[in-house]
Amino acid sequence: MRGWLRRTAVFGLAMSWAALASAQDYPSRPITIVVPWAAGGPTDVVTRILGQAMSTDLKQPVVVENLGGASGTVGAARAARATPDGYTLFLHNISHATAPSLYKSLPYDPVEDFEPIGLILDVPQAVVSKNALPAKTLPELVAYLKANRDKVNLAQAGRGSGSHLCALLFMSAIDTKLTEVAYKGTGPAITDLMGGQVDVMCDQVSNTGNQIKAGTIRGYCTTIKSQVASLPDVRPCTEAGLPGFDASVWHGLYAPKGTPKPVLDRVNVALRAALRDGTVKARLAELGAVPVAETDVTPSALRSHLKAQVEKWATVIRAAKLQPE
Repeated sequence: MRGWLRRTAVFGLAMSWAALASAQDYPSRPITIVVPWAAGGPTDVVTRILGQAMSTDLKQPVVVENLGGASGTVGAARAARATPDGYTLFLHNISHATAPSLYKSLPYDPVEDFEPIGLILDVPQAVVSKNALPAKTLPELVAYLKANRDKVNLAQAGRGSGSHLCALLFMSAIDTKLTEVAYKGTGPAITDLMGGQVDVMCDQVSNTGNQIKAGTIRGYCTTIKSQVASLPDVRPCTEAGLPGFDASVWHGLYAPKGTPKPVLDRVNVALRAALRDGTVKARLAELGAVPVAETDVTPSALRSHLKAQVEKWATVIRAAKLQPE
């Protein structure tokens, strides 16, 4: 028995030294960031901006792998199963926190099966409408929706999307149930909003900002507590008449469970460097994205935020009586 224990201890120590040596050499080859959405979407664009800057700091290419499907859960499952060596990372948004409430069973645990690296940024959403709607301000919009709840259609970009979550929170905030029209993505939803086929919507400013500025749709408020620099004429919802209404699409960077801490620390350094880069800041600002405070670009901040968001959205989704799929 003593011999067996001795061999086990030696084997465990050898494995620890091997992992440490591997971490010290990290990275020695290209790194892949799994994005659980199709190419060209907001999360994909954000990842490519950050990945390019991180590759400079890491001195290795950072490649984006798009793997969409089932509100981000297909890509999340792929990332959770990846070898925990730092060469597969995972960048996801708010949907990582809502998946447990939207699906009866998942092949992974959003909290337990990933190593958090750091919070990254928030992309505010905007409450918008077709131009033909008579309401010009947020209070007027709320009054109109309450008076015409059976006639108004609310577009959203699909189950579990940021647009869908914002719609749920908005209807809860104004205590008014509207008829939802679910689309397969933001593009067709906004096209129909501009064409007047649907009435109102809530979606990321990276999708709605240009249309608001061009005057093809009307913006009422943004779902973040601070003013969105790219939309100076659209006030935060908390100031425009909906106190406490916050439905930004936050993003975080993760690695598979078991990734060595030295590797996580090295990736965190590269992420921080990317977020400090002037070109990155400018490109994110164009999208309406708001980087988090540097003190929140940490594993502990992301872990705490993710847990709190899982609980928050479980309450909202239960209240909306959505049946898990």
